[in-house]
Amino acid sequence: MLHFSITIGLFLFFMGVGSFLSRFFHYDLLDRYVLIEILIGLIGGLSGVLLYAAYATTEHYYLVALLLIAGISVLAGLEIPLVTRLLQDARGLRRSLSDVLAFDYLGALFAALLFPLVLVPYVGLQRTAFAVGLVNLGVAGVLLARLSPRLGQAAPLRLLAVGVGVILALGLVYTSSLTRWFEQYLYQDEIVHVAQTPYQRIVLTQRKNDLRLFLNGSLQFSSIDEYRYHEPLVHLAAGAARRLDEVLVLGGGDGLAVRELLRYPEVGRITVVDIDPAVTELASTHAMLRSLNAGALQDPRVSIVHQDAFEYLEGASTRYNLVVADLPDPSTLDLGKLYTVTFYRLLQARLAADGVFVTQASSPFFARKAYWCIGATLGEVFDEVVPVQSYVPAFGLWGFHIASQASLAFEARPLPSDLRFAEAGYAGRARHLPPDVGPLDVDVNRLENQVLVQYYSTAN
Repeated sequence: MLHFSITIGLFLFFMGVGSFLSRFFHYDLLDRYVLIEILIGLIGGLSGVLLYAAYATTEHYYLVALLLIAGISVLAGLEIPLVTRLLQDARGLRRSLSDVLAFDYLGALFAALLFPLVLVPYVGLQRTAFAVGLVNLGVAGVLLARLSPRLGQAAPLRLLAVGVGVILALGLVYTSSLTRWFEQYLYQDEIVHVAQTPYQRIVLTQRKNDLRLFLNGSLQFSSIDEYRYHEPLVHLAAGAARRLDEVLVLGGGDGLAVRELLRYPEVGRITVVDIDPAVTELASTHAMLRSLNAGALQDPRVSIVHQDAFEYLEGASTRYNLVVADLPDPSTLDLGKLYTVTFYRLLQARLAADGVFVTQASSPFFARKAYWCIGATLGEVFDEVVPVQSYVPAFGLWGFHIASQASLAFEARPLPSDLRFAEAGYAGRARHLPPDVGPLDVDVNRLENQVLVQYYSTAN
């Protein structure tokens, strides 16, 4: 949200700069207008891959972003003053220029609607930039075709437009190769799987026996130590649950939390709710990942629902004995809503009277305010909330919260015998948080304030 606001503010500011600079253009206005359209197409088309390259290979991402915003918006700011003067000075141009300008703004409307709904989710940011750049170049092409006799430099402009068109077309064709090449700089290990879905970018890397899953660039697990995360996430809460007839997993499409749940023979049915079918498909078909999760998602007791967790709870009718929330960190408003009082009330309504809920809650060390905000928010809904922690080498100190309307009796159910990390008496140690990660005075996360997203973003 902050980046969006800053981008819009900078864009409008530099458009003003462009409008100011237009007063110094006194001759060849039509040629300059066509040149501006060509340059907008070039810079806009290359912007996606340039930003990605800067993010992947340098420490100057924000400087590159600023330069691109300045370049595009200054050129955009030059457009309207030049068109206005052209329309005043040359009556014969009015219809052609007004048609082009109408096409330009109509295209902007369609782009604004298609960009977040279709283009970025299904086409990808880099390929979308090249495609939009070609559309803007098409505006220059229309001007060159219809107004060529009035242009003083028609031939050079036509040659420039063709050159830019070739660059953008090549970029459009080879977007995947360019993205993959720069993407490798972001990861220490070899990329073995990449997918762009409507919800996120999925990257799987491998080095020897270390398999790592990244969603939108954020590490989800390392196969070397993931059990130090998933065993505390599942077994502390499962040990306190009276029954395990009906279990709900929110997120967890990698199948690793489900693997831990299936260690209990008394588990009846597990429902996994993950919004992205590409994640569960990968966890079910990729040989190494399927081996890691022990084929958990293919177990007959497991059913998978591809839906937003908030929407699922709004329409659910089942009462669950245990709910495990293995959701991404609250880095955006869409994710932050899954940690609000409203969400937890929906969830509590779907818990059995003595049901238990557990959620991952980010790091109590690196995101201390965010961690305790989740606990305080749960405290608005549940009678008992217990904070716990585990050290995971890939993440550092990591935290969870366990909540229930009933009194929590940990290790009431014996732990499975084949665990690698959690053991008898572990619940007591997990509940001990040193003073440097102890409670803080924080606000409760509500839909109307989403303070958790702010806490999380300022901690990272």
